[in-house]
Amino acid sequence: MAQGYVRAADLPQVFPVFPLGGAILLPRGQLPLNIFEPRYLNMIDDAMAGDRIIGMVQPGGGAARAPALSSIGCAGRLTGFAETSDGRYLVTLTGLCRFKLAGELPVQTPYRQIRADFSAFEADLGAVDPEAAARHDRGPLLEALRRWLERREMDVDWDAARQAPPEALVNSLSMALPFEPAEKQALLEAPTVIDRLQALTAILSIDAADPDDDGQTTLQ
Repeated sequence: MAQGYVRAADLPQVFPVFPLGGAILLPRGQLPLNIFEPRYLNMIDDAMAGDRIIGMVQPGGGAARAPALSSIGCAGRLTGFAETSDGRYLVTLTGLCRFKLAGELPVQTPYRQIRADFSAFEADLGAVDPEAAARHDRGPLLEALRRWLERREMDVDWDAARQAPPEALVNSLSMALPFEPAEKQALLEAPTVIDRLQALTAILSIDAADPDDDGQTTLQ
């Protein structure tokens, strides 16, 4: 259960959003963010003074200053905060529940705020069923990951990857690996962890086999 929220109705329906291309947040995942733009420093200040909820949404095109927003995002709670000597905020968002964008509010704040509909993703707030995910063979995922990393001359802690709980493994890879925004969005919108595992395996396999991929992508 995420931060005491049991039902979709328990979550705030209006909150600020941080549009960031190539970045997704998933339920129970942790996303570190380096905040330096004044409008988003203001957003963090206000969120910390309130319920500490922020929505992560990928831009969907349009003007750079105020791009269109993807229709599906994920709400997270600020669970880590530090301020640097040069005025930046280093924060951690822990994913709570995905949402459908129900509308954007006309606001006076420098950051954007939206109304969210969590109803289609209420299952995100439930307890993880480790047995259901464990029944799915992670072998193809790890093999696809091995080939993907090999092309980029990268490596991971394979013992940790083999022993990690299935949801933690799938979600951490989905959030951390530098895929294209459309691929990230597909992983975010996958209905279940099993669906996300299958989508992640497919993306890794396709990318690893792409002859036009120069293999120079670096893991952030």
